[in-house]
Amino acid sequence: MTGIVLELLARDLTPGDLTSCGWAGSALHLESVAEQLKRAGLGEVDYLAICPPSGIPVAIGGVDYRVREGAGLLWQLSVHPALRSCGIGTFLIGAAELRIRARGLRMAELGVEESNPRARALYERLGYVAYGRGPEAWDELDPDGSVRRRETVCTWMRKELGQ
Repeated sequence: MTGIVLELLARDLTPGDLTSCGWAGSALHLESVAEQLKRAGLGEVDYLAICPPSGIPVAIGGVDYRVREGAGLLWQLSVHPALRSCGIGTFLIGAAELRIRARGLRMAELGVEESNPRARALYERLGYVAYGRGPEAWDELDPDGSVRRRETVCTWMRKELGQ
């Protein structure tokens, strides 16, 4: 069997990266990410880019330190669609967990849409355990350019991080 080994690096996402992240979501979503990068400058969040040697992000995701007391909340996790199931999501979550530990926190949390069992299976494989569920909502861009409110139900999951 022949395989490809992909060297990956986790670094901070920059505003300049957003032009190459169209795969992560609509223009409206990338505007939201740009706003989160401002919060990263204030130390409220970390926003990561996972890159091969080219330096172009193939996965992105954030950790918010202001939502859950004593925990980092992983959110807006996305892997380039052509590269899913290659271990990049696992690498992204591991890098996010390292950032959480570096802040002296020992708990990581995330929400996963109940309509996304594939993502939930990944989080469970990585040691996340469900502890609740609840509604979530955000604005999305429709193909016709109009903005609509997406409402869904998420399962909340957490993982105790080791030393």
